[in-house]
Amino acid sequence: MTGPRRAIVFCFTVVLVATGTARAIDNNWPQFRGPLSLGTSDNPQLPDTWSDTENIAWKTDIAGRGWSSPIVWGNRVFVSTVTNDETLKEKDKKRGLYLGGNRSDAPTTAHEWHVACLDLADGKVLWNEVAHQGIPPESIHLKNTFASETPVTDGERVYVYFGNLGVFCYSLDGKLLWSRTLGAYKTASGWGTGSSPTLHEDRLYIVNDNEDQSFLLAIDTKTGAEMWRTPRPEKSSWSTPYIWQNAKRTEIIVSGSNMVRSYDLDGKPLWELGDMSGNAIPTPVAGADLLYVCSGHVMGHKKPIMAVRPGASGDITLGTNETSNQFIAWCQRKAAPYNPSILLYKDLIYVVTDLGIFSCYDAHTGVAVYEKKRLPNGRAFTASPWAYNDNIFCLNEYGDAFVVKAGREFEILRVNSLGQQMCLATPAVAGDKLLIRTDLSLYAIEKPASSGSDASGTVAADTEKAPKPAP
Repeated sequence: MTGPRRAIVFCFTVVLVATGTARAIDNNWPQFRGPLSLGTSDNPQLPDTWSDTENIAWKTDIAGRGWSSPIVWGNRVFVSTVTNDETLKEKDKKRGLYLGGNRSDAPTTAHEWHVACLDLADGKVLWNEVAHQGIPPESIHLKNTFASETPVTDGERVYVYFGNLGVFCYSLDGKLLWSRTLGAYKTASGWGTGSSPTLHEDRLYIVNDNEDQSFLLAIDTKTGAEMWRTPRPEKSSWSTPYIWQNAKRTEIIVSGSNMVRSYDLDGKPLWELGDMSGNAIPTPVAGADLLYVCSGHVMGHKKPIMAVRPGASGDITLGTNETSNQFIAWCQRKAAPYNPSILLYKDLIYVVTDLGIFSCYDAHTGVAVYEKKRLPNGRAFTASPWAYNDNIFCLNEYGDAFVVKAGREFEILRVNSLGQQMCLATPAVAGDKLLIRTDLSLYAIEKPASSGSDASGTVAADTEKAPKPAP
C-alpha cells in the first residue's frame, strides 16, 4: 500500500513577515473545523483583512489536487493531495453549481496519494510521503478530488483517510506507523467520497455511506485494528461524523441521506431523526445544551435545521405540522445550506448557502434574527464559514472572503480577495495565522508586526521549484 519516500512534489513561494519573531502558538487545529468542529477562535490577534499581497506571511504551492482542509498541531501543518498528469488542467476548473459534472468512468492513469507536513512559521516542507501509488478504483465528480477528506491528529499521530482507498497513520515526523485498506464502493452518480474521519480518545471513527454497503467504523488509533463496524441503512452521503459530549452521554452523530442517526461508542444505534434532505453534506455541531443538525439539497424542498436535546432514544422525527417535540427543541424547515456547514458563534447560528444567501437564527429558540440577506456578487460557496473577533467569514469559490459583522444586525464589513484563486476547502486557524487552501497553494495570513513593516506588512522571499510529480 505504501510507496517509497519520493522527491517533494510541493514547490513553495515563501513570503515572510518583515519584522519580529512570530508569537508562540496558542492553539491547535486538529481536525475539520478545528477544536470541537466549531470553526471559531477567540484569538484577538487573528487577521481581519487580507488580499493576495497584503498580510501574507507565506504561500506554499501544492502540486496535484485536494479539497481537504489543512490541520495544525504545534508548529506543523499537515495537508493531503493527489497528483497525476491530468490534475492541473485548466479546463477542469469549473465553479458553482451546475449539471454535467458526473464522470461515469474511473481514471486509467496512475496517481500518487500524498501526505505532507509544512512548517507553520515559514511554510517550508518538512516532509512529504507517498501513501499510495496506483489507478483510482472509482470515478469522482468534476469538482471533487481524491483527497477531499480532512486528516485528523491527536498530537501524537496524524490519521489520513482517503475514501475508497484506506487509512494511513503517520508519526508527526512522517514515519508510517500503520495503514488499513477499507475497500472501494460505488457512490451516487460517481461523485466520489468526502466524509472526513473524527477522533475520540483512542478511536478513529469513519463513515462511508455509498451505494453498495454503507457503514460506520471504529479503528484503534495505536494499531489500526478494526474495533467494530456497524452497517448503515443509507445510500451515499458526505457529512463528517460528530462526537457529541453532552450532559447525559457521549454520542457519535452521523447525518445521512434523509436521516440523522446517533450511535453510542460501541456502534449501537441510540436514536434517529428523519425528514431530512436527500443529500447530506454539512457537519453537525453542538453548543452548551443542544445539538444542531441540518441538510439541504439545492434541488430539494426539504432544508431543515433542527436542534436536538440530550437523552433521546428511538425515532424522534417530527410530525408533519410539528416544529418541536420532547427531544427536538426547534426546527427551521427551509433554512439549511447544501455544501457549507452552519456556524454556531456566541449563541447565534449563521447560515450561508451555496448561492450566497446569508441568514442568522437564535441558537436557543430557532427564531430568525434576520434571513435571506444577499452577499453581493457572492456566488458559489462551498467552504464552511468560520468566526473570530466578532467577524463571520464566508469564503467563496472565487477566493473572495465576505466579512460579516457578528450579532443581530446584518452588516458586511469588507471583502478580502485572493485574486480569483479557486477555493473549496474550509480554512484553518492556528495561533495568529489563518490558513486558506486554494486549488494551487496554501496561504498563511497574519497581521503584520506593529512596527518596522512596510505598508503591506510583507516582503517576498526566494522561490524554489520542485520537480514535476511522477505520473
